[in-house]
Amino acid sequence: MTLNDVPKLKHTNANNFFLLCGPCAIEGEEMALRIAEKVLKITDNLKIPYVFKGSFKKANRSRIDSFTGIGDEKALKILRKVSETFDIPTVTDIHEISDAKMAAEYVDVLQIPAFLVRQTDLVVAAAETGKIVNLKKGQFMSPEAMKHAVQKVKDAGNDKAWITDRGTMFGYQDMIVDFRGIPTMRQYAPTILDVTHSLQQPNQTIGVTGGRPDMIETIARAGVVNNVDGLFIETHFDPANAKSDGANMLHLDNLEKLLTNLVAIRKTVNSL
Repeated sequence: MTLNDVPKLKHTNANNFFLLCGPCAIEGEEMALRIAEKVLKITDNLKIPYVFKGSFKKANRSRIDSFTGIGDEKALKILRKVSETFDIPTVTDIHEISDAKMAAEYVDVLQIPAFLVRQTDLVVAAAETGKIVNLKKGQFMSPEAMKHAVQKVKDAGNDKAWITDRGTMFGYQDMIVDFRGIPTMRQYAPTILDVTHSLQQPNQTIGVTGGRPDMIETIARAGVVNNVDGLFIETHFDPANAKSDGANMLHLDNLEKLLTNLVAIRKTVNSL
């Protein structure tokens, strides 16, 4: 597949990385529109192909009292409104087979969470919708193993698959990105680096995942230098009070400078 296969995607001929960016979870309409508008303005100026990201629900939580969503249909309708308001594509993750058909009515890309990428029925259900399927590499999987996940999408009659690397478990409470995996996975499908989840510090004793947002630019720069096709960055205008994954998100105010630097690096890499 090519970027031209993504509905509403702009700047596909800019020879830039593409960007999946937005909040971890849809917390409400105003916040989603506010974030999308700001990111779109930045990416239009830098000619970065942009897909708005937001989870309509969060099924994988450490504690039962953690935020999971504002209601499935309510959140999906907000994703549709973001797409229609700004004429941009959207992506959300699904967790159950029944989610696939439902979410496909509202978004352009269905994302398979890293912990679920081995779930054949879920991957097939996503593929059978005909939507682009973004397969997040399991923290427990090798880059080479992702070719089988991609093949499941293809065997279901869909050739529109992406792979997203979100780091590999390093001990109990840390993640590490093995950049040797990028050229390997690019053999199977366009490959995205999930910068912010790669900096998570899971399994904290308080039951809330930690993170290292101070390292976002370090990891993002390395990904761009190593020719990732896309970047995945979660952002929020108030990470400290975000309802999900605030500890590893990028503050929205810092996004423009980061992307400006990354575009400059990509131009240099393209010239080599």
